[in-house]
Amino acid sequence: MRRLLALLLAGAIAGCGGAPARGAPPSATAGPRGPLRFALEAVDGRPISTEAFINRVTVIGLLTTYDVPSQIEARFLGSLERRHTPRLNVAALMLEAPENKPLVQAFTLTLGVSYPVGLADAGTIAGEGPFAGLHHVPSIVILDRDGREAFRHVGFMNESTLEDAVRAVEKQAP
Repeated sequence: MRRLLALLLAGAIAGCGGAPARGAPPSATAGPRGPLRFALEAVDGRPISTEAFINRVTVIGLLTTYDVPSQIEARFLGSLERRHTPRLNVAALMLEAPENKPLVQAFTLTLGVSYPVGLADAGTIAGEGPFAGLHHVPSIVILDRDGREAFRHVGFMNESTLEDAVRAVEKQAP
């Protein structure tokens, strides 16, 4: 009986993990498009917007508070920010309902997050808007210096792969 309960619990935990849902797009480099237009506010009041991030490569993690891979990705984003400040912007959009703002604030405090973290709007949570298709967690999008999407990855991304992606986008930019 204990073994059965342990297997059921392990299956439930695995099912709640950060793996993309069935049918989620694989990692891909985005094609040429115009700058993304977005304007959100971080839970601490800082802007998360096209205007705030222009002229620097920007890494945005789409995360949740309840997903362990998202928590690990949040730490990787913090390391990336520390290594690349001031030439790189880092931010996170939490795919959480507005009533979870206190939980998101606790998430940022607990993990020692120094980059802006905002609540995604309903369209982003549904996989629409400027980050269309990125409603699986964790996901990463990297914008070039002009605000155009240069890279996206759905699912967990280890720290060295994230670093390589940033360097590749930096090399693409004039």
